This record gives sequence, C-alpha cells and structure tokens, in this order.
Amino acid sequence: MEKTVYVIGHRNPDTDSVVSAAAYARLKQIQGQSKVMAARAGKVNPQTEYIFERFGVAVPEYLPDLIPKAKYYISGEPVTVKEDASLWEALELLQKDDSQVLPIVDRNGVYQSMLHYQSFSRYIINHINPRKKSSFPLTLDHLATTIHAQPITLFNGAELRKSPIVVAASYNAHFKGHLEAEGVDNALVIVGDRWDIQRCCIEMQVRALILSGGTTLSRELIELAEQKQVTVLISPFDTSSTAMLIIYSVSTGTLGDRTIPLVRLKDPVWTFREILTKIPSRCLPVADDEGTVKGVIFEGDLIKEPNVEVIMVDHNESSQAIEGIENYKILEVIDHHRLGNLSTRYPITFINRVVGATCTIITNLYREQKVPLEKGIASILLCGIIADTLVLQSATTTETDIETAEYLSSITGLDIKSLGNDMQSAANQVNSLSGEELIKLDMKEYTEKGLTFSVSQIETDNPGALVERRDEIAGALEQVRAMQDHLFSALLVTDVTVLDSLLFVTGKKAFIRRINFPMSEGGIYVLKEVVSRKKQLMPLLAELVEKVRKEL
Repeated sequence: MEKTVYVIGHRNPDTDSVVSAAAYARLKQIQGQSKVMAARAGKVNPQTEYIFERFGVAVPEYLPDLIPKAKYYISGEPVTVKEDASLWEALELLQKDDSQVLPIVDRNGVYQSMLHYQSFSRYIINHINPRKKSSFPLTLDHLATTIHAQPITLFNGAELRKSPIVVAASYNAHFKGHLEAEGVDNALVIVGDRWDIQRCCIEMQVRALILSGGTTLSRELIELAEQKQVTVLISPFDTSSTAMLIIYSVSTGTLGDRTIPLVRLKDPVWTFREILTKIPSRCLPVADDEGTVKGVIFEGDLIKEPNVEVIMVDHNESSQAIEGIENYKILEVIDHHRLGNLSTRYPITFINRVVGATCTIITNLYREQKVPLEKGIASILLCGIIADTLVLQSATTTETDIETAEYLSSITGLDIKSLGNDMQSAANQVNSLSGEELIKLDMKEYTEKGLTFSVSQIETDNPGALVERRDEIAGALEQVRAMQDHLFSALLVTDVTVLDSLLFVTGKKAFIRRINFPMSEGGIYVLKEVVSRKKQLMPLLAELVEKVRKEL
C-alpha cells in the first residue's frame, strides 16, 4: 500500500483538536499530497459533532490506536492467481512480478491457499515419480493453451478432472492393455503419426488424443472422434516436450499450500510475527474482513519503515498522543501548549505559537502559504477558535486569535457571538452523558517530576446539574486514577455563563491534603475566573505536585 500520512490530535479530542486535523490535512491535499488523511484518536463530543454536521465537513477517520498492524507493512497492489488458472499461467505471473509467492484466490478474490516454490517442488516430486502412477487435475482448455495446441475437436473443455499421461510407445496389443490399466475415460494419450494407435484411442474413447510434432489426423478419424466425443489436439512440440508441458497445465488450486494462514489488515504484528519465522514461505497473505487479498507481508518487511507517518496537532506530549505513535516517523508538530517530553530521532517541522487555539495557527498557515480557504473548512476553523477560547473570552485568548476569528467571520458570513451561542447549545448535551463519558471527552494526561495525573475539561451553562451527580463523577475519576496509578484525576467544569469553574478531584491522600482551593459544601473546589486548563489551572496543579513529590 502507498504510504499514508495521518494528521491527528490528542487522545479524547476536543473541538480544536479534531478541526485542526481536518483543516491541516485538507491544506496538504490541496497542495498535492493526496495520501495525507485527517484522523482522530477518540470519540467526538456533541459540540464537535454538531459543527461538522452543520457545515457539511466529513469527520476525520477514527483510529483507536496506531499499534503496528499488518496493513502498515504491505505495499503495492497484490498479484494473485485464480484457483482454476493453469500452473503455467501462475509461473508466468511469478516470473513477471519477480516474486517468490502467489496467493491463490477463488472467483471472488477470496484467499484459498498460497503457491510458493517449495509447494510447487513438493508437488512435482510427488507426481513425477516412476514408481507410482500419477494423475494430473486439469481442464482441456488449460491443456490446449499450455501446449499451444491446435484443437481438432474439443469436448467439455472447462471440466476439471484428474487424468494420467500415457505415451503410446508400444505395439497396438501391448498399448491397449496398458491404456486399460491406466483408465481409459480420463487418459491423455500422446502419439505421433501411428494411425493404428490413433484409431485405437478414439475407439476406446480416451479423454484426449494429443498428436505430437504437428501430426495431423485423417478425415475418417476426425469424424470418428466427433462421433465418439474424443478431444483431439495437435501439439507443435515433440513427444517429450509435450509430456513435460502437460504437467504445467494442472489447475493452480491443487498445488497451493493450505497450511499458510490468512492475516487480516487490522491484525497486530505481534499476533503473527512468530508464525512468519516458522512457515516455509516466510510470508503471509493479508486480506480484508471479507477475505479479499490486499497484499503479502514478508518476514523482512517488519524491519522496514511502515507505510504510515504522522503529523501531530494540538499536542506535543507522548502521554497525550495516540497509543503506538512511537512506532512511526513524526513529520510535523503544530501546537499551542507547553513543551512536553516528545523526542524524535531526526529533525522535524515544529510549530508552537502562543495563541488560544491550534485552529488559529492552521488558519494562518493557509494565509501564509496563499491557499484560499474553502467555506466549510473556514467555518469549522472559526468554530475551533471559538471553542478553545470560550468565544474569545478565555485568559488564553490573544490578539492573533481575535484577528484570525474576525478574518474567518468575514469570509464565512458567520457572526462570532451567534455561532458561539449555537455551539454552546450543542455543548450542553454533555450534561446527559455518563460520568465516564464526561471524563473521557477531553481528558489529558500529564507528567510532572515523574508523577502522572489526568485533567479533563468540559463546558456547560448548567454546572449545577453535574454537582448533583458528584458521587457518580467522583467514582468515574477514581476508576481512571486507579487504572493508571495516577497521583490524582480531575475534571474541570467551566460555567460559560459566568466564566468560573468547578473542580472535581480524586487522588492519593498526600495530594488531596495539599489542595488549598476554596471548597463548596459538596466537596467540590470552586475556581473563580478560572476557565483555561492550560494557562490557569495547570500552573496551580504543577505547584501542588512539586510539593507532594518532596513528601513521597
């Protein structure tokens, strides 16, 4: 498969993250990079879903992870052979493709078995054996094509039957007994210009009479062959060459190695790595869910670069990136957050600007590179800025965000305040989600001084409804914390009507003791004029973590 570049945001993505991926991937596509695809590392929230649907833009593809899979290591279009094709056709494909293996498929392209040189050799050794009689499964159509025969008569050409090869090398009486011993009905008899043998074969109704060396048949015997429904073929080759070529007219499906299992496109590499080292072909066919072959993966492919590369948007920390990203080449990072612990083995494009939204950066990349914005993309970019800056009221909002939003407003005809209200109405649907869903909508994991923790954030105009569910939310937070062995897990609930927030926290006692924020009666912390997780909350939490670290 051709290399794909995924533009993807952080896990549990918010609107800014998903929109940035969609818009930047579209910029790359307009610039001629057709295999750059937008992706997301989690479920979209109601607000994000609303804006993509409203402006008719496709939601980026969902990637649950980037754990190495079979589809990331196959390249090019697969070369396959139908199970009813002749061995000669299959060998020609192998030679033309300069390959060592050939997946054998049925008429619908579904995998059946694998043809490789070892299976071919084994077949030849078993069948070209003077100590035992051998029959070859073939059709007369394949036979005629393989030996370049001129058909004189041809009956049941597509019928697949096992047939012995008989060379007429003895006198008539002896030959007749030999032919009867082989089985007349299925026999393929090779003979030269001996008319007596020719007549004998036709009268005994062999399956096919093959005249070697370009020998012809008399009109009388042709009429007899038609009457007896005996196929007569004229081979341009001598007897020995004709006999050898007949072997190559067998149906490929009978030679395939059926012990080689099928790998699905989505199968993780670890599930079949050991199998590759043990099977004789040292390769496995790769197919989709319907069994249609999409490629072949060889043992050596696993040490090559996969056919996937990544552009990270709206994050730069490994802990927030999609699982498995460390296995791929990161081409670019575009972000507006603090610098994390990401490292690469090679130089990359890294854009990090002090603005309120990654969508602000993406919009200005269009402008800097003089690429006109499509109306749908411009509309969702405006939504991304509005979402991440709380309609340009967050503490993270900069003059660049305001100017960029006004620019997008002018080219889309969308009113910023009115659009913000519409988006907030959609965002308010979060109140109906379960505690677990609320926490995972926009959850980010952090590491400070070796201690890990998670902070989620949602926005609503009715935080009181969530206060009533504090026990459920606390239970969900504790489940996340315990599962990852975090120092603490928190949920920041921002009230967009007054631009204040509530903080739900569960954590280890050493950390909880250190929290000195004002607390409501229900054990929920009240953060006046705090709306930004990045700029306002994180410095406070980092200070608390530093104090706790000294105690642990």
